Amino acid sequence: MHSAHASRRSLLLAAVGSLAATQTRAAPSLDAGRNLPRVRLALAASQSLYHLPLNLADRLGFFRQAGVQLEWLPQESGAKAVSLALSGQADVVAGAYEHLFGLHLKGLNYQSFVQMSRTPQVSLGGSTRGGMVWRTGADMRGMRLGISALDSSTHWTACQWLMRQGLTADDVVFVPVGSSQGVMEALRSGSIDALCNPDPVMHGLEQKNEIRLLGDARTLHGTRQLMGGSVPGSSLFAHADFLQQHPDRVKALSDGVVHALKWLQTAGLTDILRTVPASHWMGDRAIYLGAFEKLRESYAVDGLVRSEDVSHAWRVHAKLFGANGSKPVVLERTFTNAFVQRAAQRRLS
Repeated sequence: MHSAHASRRSLLLAAVGSLAATQTRAAPSLDAGRNLPRVRLALAASQSLYHLPLNLADRLGFFRQAGVQLEWLPQESGAKAVSLALSGQADVVAGAYEHLFGLHLKGLNYQSFVQMSRTPQVSLGGSTRGGMVWRTGADMRGMRLGISALDSSTHWTACQWLMRQGLTADDVVFVPVGSSQGVMEALRSGSIDALCNPDPVMHGLEQKNEIRLLGDARTLHGTRQLMGGSVPGSSLFAHADFLQQHPDRVKALSDGVVHALKWLQTAGLTDILRTVPASHWMGDRAIYLGAFEKLRESYAVDGLVRSEDVSHAWRVHAKLFGANGSKPVVLERTFTNAFVQRAAQRRLS
């Protein structure tokens, strides 16, 4: 196994061996002096691979070409990003689709308008600190489990894994640690015994043998195993009032994301490194690229939300948190494909 990891790392390094030491600047935006409408975007783990389509659309000038610019409002968790939107400080949220279920249960009419990934893109691992051993799910009982925040994708995914192991949320102590690189120090210092977070943090810890992977919702196969079927991953969502009042901005955001998703389908490793800022690499290009290679298939293909995936995600979420007895959520109202479909029609015309 060690030699396999070494071989994979060598291949990744070889793929970027011709890359200049200084990172190539992203393509200059067209009409840079143009005064474009601004959208305030709240999101967690802004430098993670979870938001790669957004970073690419911004760095490659796709948003500006579509006629919009972003004001980034990074938070430590998706729950905090949603709170920023609810307080009126953000227009749009980039985050896990399941947030929409909670919003609709509260009677708040938010809608996803472009999908960025087809999996939750998070994984769960137990620390190997001090020779800790993880044989079965029961070993998690009584442990301190680090998540970005309560009511976040990392929290929900961890709860789903616990349920699959015959445990409940009460069998562990959830410790909110955010989603920045500081979570690694929390694991190393012993503040937490296990961690659920996005990449490249989790992939880096796994490659350095600091965690043993226990649950994986990054790949399509791993997600279907854990969730029992396909679910939507991250998306951009906003209140229906914003969608109605600013359709041009929503269209531009959708166009930019879909353009980035199409770019990703043919991008090579050097293309990724030339575009993504070095500050996102966690100091190790090979680890960053290894994480990307594992996640590549999880990114959305066309930005469309599939109703069958939403239905399955709701069944999982409702069972997990006992929401079946609540006022029913009209799932068709949690998303609209109108903006993405218009973008597709324009490209075909």
